[in-house]
Amino acid sequence: MLRFSLKFRWWRSRGFTLIELLVVIAIIAVLIGLLVPAVQKVREAAARLKCQNILKQYGLAIHTYNDTNNRLPRGGQTVNWGADNRGNWIIYTLPYVEQAPLYQKVLTAAGTNDLENTNNSVYNAAQAGAFNNVKLPLLRCPSDDYNLTAPVTNYVGSLGPQCATGPCGFNPNQQYCTGSSFGWGYPASPDHGNSTNSSDIRGLFNRIGAVMNLPASIPDGTSNTILIGESLPGSHDHLAGNQWWDYNAGGTAHCTTIIPINALMPEQALNTTCANQTSNWNVSWGFKSRHGNGCNFVFADGSVHYLNAGIDRGTYNMLGCRNDGQTPGPY
Repeated sequence: MLRFSLKFRWWRSRGFTLIELLVVIAIIAVLIGLLVPAVQKVREAAARLKCQNILKQYGLAIHTYNDTNNRLPRGGQTVNWGADNRGNWIIYTLPYVEQAPLYQKVLTAAGTNDLENTNNSVYNAAQAGAFNNVKLPLLRCPSDDYNLTAPVTNYVGSLGPQCATGPCGFNPNQQYCTGSSFGWGYPASPDHGNSTNSSDIRGLFNRIGAVMNLPASIPDGTSNTILIGESLPGSHDHLAGNQWWDYNAGGTAHCTTIIPINALMPEQALNTTCANQTSNWNVSWGFKSRHGNGCNFVFADGSVHYLNAGIDRGTYNMLGCRNDGQTPGPY
């Protein structure tokens, strides 16, 4: 009878050669190179969504404020420049974004129950320490890495298409200060929106107390009018004032649509010439973001939109203006 026998050959173990090791390292490096951009895209998508949610909350808060007070919160409030600080729209909407305890703390520190009609109310509250160590998640867009401990905000009420003459004097957007010459409907208006007369204001906010209300102040329609957008303290001198509660140094009513979206970026190139000075408000007071080639806005109807930086300038300025009588194109 034939017999079969099996013999197993045991291979002696050996280490990797240098070439094999380099190949493995190269493969890992390629995989990491493919993975990192994907992770970054996911993170930015999440940050952009969170930013949109913050704008949505502000939109709802402003609508609730309007329903309660029969007007919008003032963009800012003062009577005597530099000697009277009564805060801004973010302060006034605190009770409507689940920040009633902070709002009450401000009232107590100011010694009043009416911030908007009490001389220097918010300044007094600040001096009393009402804003010390205050961290509000609704102040900052998670995509912006500007000094994360600074008391600043990324969210700004829209002035609409208004000029903002600064000390530098250079204004590449001068021609857009009056839209009627382009068929965009809106007339000339005071620089910076500095008027207490609402008829002078092209957008829905200004820093010294003009009163607007929904929907009467928006004959163009709430779905066609920008309410609030985002900007960057790193390229906007008033937003970088480290006083988000202030009617002026907070910068919360200091963005105009005559400046293109995402102008004055990247920030490392700033303050070298008159054309890119953060104190040249005709180029720095624009809406901008870290979300790629565009910016988030909440419109007066409460809807949130992402507008591309390449949006037609006429359309953008008509969206900024509340009463130009025009119908903006698709955006």
